Amino acid sequence: MKAVVLLSGGLDSSTVVYQAKADGCECYAISFDYQQRHRRELDAARAIAQLAGVVQHQIVNFDLTQWGGSALTDDTIDLPSDRPVEAMASEIPVTYVPARNTIFLSFALAYAETLDAERVYIGVNALDYSGYPDCRPDYVDAMQEVFRLATKQGREGNPPQIVSPLLELKKTDIIRLGNQLGVPWEKTWSCYAGGDRACGRCDSCLLRLAAFKELGLEDPLPYDAPSP
Repeated sequence: MKAVVLLSGGLDSSTVVYQAKADGCECYAISFDYQQRHRRELDAARAIAQLAGVVQHQIVNFDLTQWGGSALTDDTIDLPSDRPVEAMASEIPVTYVPARNTIFLSFALAYAETLDAERVYIGVNALDYSGYPDCRPDYVDAMQEVFRLATKQGREGNPPQIVSPLLELKKTDIIRLGNQLGVPWEKTWSCYAGGDRACGRCDSCLLRLAAFKELGLEDPLPYDAPSP
């Protein structure tokens, strides 16, 4: 069974590619260089793709900085830092990139059709940091309908299936799953700041650190700031 896997190089998407392999899929990874602030993640995506043994790893290049609208694509917007984890899902954060997952899934769908792939895996998560509108179950359901209506495969009754194995898992559960699958956390990257070392202060770093800490584990990534 062929699967296209969206791979950012972060904790979630790296777990997903290992899950797709465990599901018996022949994996084709796709990553995106959209001129994001944290492009360090692309190095992580390359490393994970190689270690996971994907058949092919595509990196799609385009530029979302011309529109801005997010702290990840506009350097004039400050990254949130040092926020309590429990406050992060109270509103849609400035790190939301407008329509990003819709753009990503559109590319993945086109890639999947050329491969005649049965599945598209994505590491969206609705429990931790569910402030993002395009990481929720109703969004995934809506995009599945797009996959059915907008493709030759779909109109012929066999649309690629969106698989989101982390959708209703807590971050701690994702780490437990990744440990079972053998995900090399030291090769992943979650930080939004885009430096050589993880900042330890942005929302993504804090969520990741808090989950490792809750499990009594040490995150193997080097951080500039002390772990909370």
